[in-house]
Amino acid sequence: MLVLGIETTCDETAAAVVERSSVGSGRILSNIVRSQTEEHAAFGGVVPEIAARAHVDLLDGIVERAMKEAGVSFAQLSAVAAAAGPGLIGGVIVGLTTAKAIAMVHNAPLIAVNHLEAHALTPRLTCALGFPYCLFLASGGHTQIVAVVGVGKYVRLGTTVDDAMGEAFDKVAKMLGLPYPGGPEVERAASDGDPKRFAFPRPMLGRSDAHFSLSGLKTAVRNEASRLDPIEPQDIRDLCAGFQAAVLESTADRLSVGLRLFQQQFGPPRALVAAGGVAANQAIRGALQAVAAQAQTTLIIPPPALCTDNGAMIAWAGAERLALGLVDGMDAAPRARWLLDADATAPVGYANTRAAF
Repeated sequence: MLVLGIETTCDETAAAVVERSSVGSGRILSNIVRSQTEEHAAFGGVVPEIAARAHVDLLDGIVERAMKEAGVSFAQLSAVAAAAGPGLIGGVIVGLTTAKAIAMVHNAPLIAVNHLEAHALTPRLTCALGFPYCLFLASGGHTQIVAVVGVGKYVRLGTTVDDAMGEAFDKVAKMLGLPYPGGPEVERAASDGDPKRFAFPRPMLGRSDAHFSLSGLKTAVRNEASRLDPIEPQDIRDLCAGFQAAVLESTADRLSVGLRLFQQQFGPPRALVAAGGVAANQAIRGALQAVAAQAQTTLIIPPPALCTDNGAMIAWAGAERLALGLVDGMDAAPRARWLLDADATAPVGYANTRAAF
């Protein structure tokens, strides 16, 4: 089974070809990713219109490179998969429309993939992980704890009620004058800072649910930075260290609760899986390792290139769905918002937050 995967939900233009064997093992034949970091750096964040135009300019060439590197022809493809959401709608439209055109011309099935499902299924590509397992998805747009029960079967155990984790890192970096992308810059600065200098709050600590909240912590950093004005380089390092330490403690607490909820509903997880760009943060990886050890489970983090947005994860999710006969028609619609767990509702008491979508 050979599947072409296309990813354009944010600021990476990506395409890949993945092979799935009859016994369910996977192999990446190509995985081409073109980041748009330079295009957005001057604005301190992703500009949707610029991202969509870049996808239009880049995607045909990226697909061509992916097919050439894989050494396969379009006629050999078992299916064409594209991320149909959630994401920036302009970019999603570009990728899904391109996939439809390829599928139509070459008479191949189309698979409209949920970007979050692709992250959720990646460990089955890298290490043939069996169900069920617990996913911690942390990126610029998403922070969730999800029970991965089977292909198409997901239960959201916890989510952010305001900012996503990567979003909070980027906003703290921007308010402190650090370059874009901000997450790695905050981590770098934190390594030379004093995490105990500032008494930042630990959001949601000790709650019985597994939800996250980072907006108040971000505001606390802003308040301290304003109080220090003019701010010195060591102040920035200490603020980053204090912020990161608060995120680590809060994340460890939220994940411990999430794993406990997982076990109550599904029994012991086969693993704790981390995905998304935040999983590249070494300090957070250390905290996740400690949580997994305490829960007596294995921590699995795919290689960094498969944690961030890429075409291989889309192709693999498409292959997993194709193996079950799950394909889509040419009327598949792009979606800016798309819950992984269709039955999920907003956290109790937070009905007006973004977690409701």
